[in-house]
Amino acid sequence: MRDVILHAFNWTYTEVAGHAAEIAGFGYGAVLFSPPLYSDPNGPDWWQRYQPKDYRLIRSFLGGKKELKEAVDALHDAGVRAYADIVFNHMANEKGRRGDPYHFPGDDELGRYQEERRTFEADRLYGDLSTGLFSPWDFNPQGDISNWNDVHESEEHWLSGLPDLELNDWVVGQQQACLIALNSLGFDGYRVDAVKHLPFEHIARVFQIPELASKFVFGEALTANDREENIFLWPLMSETSIAYYDFPMHETLRRVFAPSGSMRELVDPAAFGQALPWARSVTFTITHDIPNNDGFRWQMLDPQDEFLANVYVICRDGGVPLVYSDHNESSGKYGPDRDRWKDAWRRPDITAMVGFHNAVHGMPMRSLFEDDGFIVFGRGDRGIVAINKTAQRQTPRIGAGGLRRGRYACLIHADEMLVGGEALELAIPPRQAQIWLFQGK
Repeated sequence: MRDVILHAFNWTYTEVAGHAAEIAGFGYGAVLFSPPLYSDPNGPDWWQRYQPKDYRLIRSFLGGKKELKEAVDALHDAGVRAYADIVFNHMANEKGRRGDPYHFPGDDELGRYQEERRTFEADRLYGDLSTGLFSPWDFNPQGDISNWNDVHESEEHWLSGLPDLELNDWVVGQQQACLIALNSLGFDGYRVDAVKHLPFEHIARVFQIPELASKFVFGEALTANDREENIFLWPLMSETSIAYYDFPMHETLRRVFAPSGSMRELVDPAAFGQALPWARSVTFTITHDIPNNDGFRWQMLDPQDEFLANVYVICRDGGVPLVYSDHNESSGKYGPDRDRWKDAWRRPDITAMVGFHNAVHGMPMRSLFEDDGFIVFGRGDRGIVAINKTAQRQTPRIGAGGLRRGRYACLIHADEMLVGGEALELAIPPRQAQIWLFQGK
């Protein structure tokens, strides 16, 4: 099964629909949409999508309900699944606009719903738009998180001015109704934003309901070190049943590609608690939060190291790889980011990795050569992956036992080699990688 997720970050729905056939042609198995719930339709900034105003409407700068449904249908017609990014921890910071941080969508919006009934009804996802959605008793007391490693504060306090929803029956019921309505649009799965700020009970009551049993649900619990993982991520893994972004793996990648790091750590990091269990892991080298927020940019890899890490993440066995592709959202503030992830989804190196991933999907991974500066691993009897982080050419001699005899092509560099004897010698260029796939006798 094709499972690589294309994170179409901040793409309009018409853009997703227009590229559906091409997305399928490159081998992606799913597309992750930016949050579709009602947010400022005049707000082009990506963060607007993470400040919902009303669950009952599909309307934002990215498009309305009609455009979203057309995009989901276009993906399905092409054989690609559709996942939605869901923001249920908080609502929009409306205090500066209307002085009321608690009533959603607010009296002015309710008035607009009635005055522009035809257009709002066209974007209605579920529910009665003549009444409000949330009131003051649906929120935790005002006050931002100050100690980010305190579980109580993280779950009960506000996230940088964003009104934090209380765990009560009304909130849970509305969130369940929202997800069931999104199911009716055809969504196959959901990303849970800011999941570490939700109590375990909240996650279970909203995201582990029977209506989502067949959906792929994965949470984003952003962590950066072992301490944060032990406070937030590993308890989530223990107390819930959904999958999660593999931040322990990302921490391992940062450590491995540091000058003193050892590539040997990548042989089986999950065995040492340095990666999530393979069946509940969404793997990545970059997420939208890391380049777009000052406080997370230190987690970015060097561009060439990110390329090498992509080879590992996409070509290894285990986890569901995620490919991030944006429209230069971070480059306005950070000039060197320009074009770094723009159209990454169709870059030849990335599409080669996705093609390799699909060709060897489900085949076991085994180490063929381990060194501090480079590794070589096999995928079943037809795939070889070599990654060299050093500044020197590496020429490991590896056993060919278990590999098919015949022609192999490197999908990144278009080189060819013949495997015929009991051993072979690779020549891995400095700071480069190779992905060899069996082509036939």
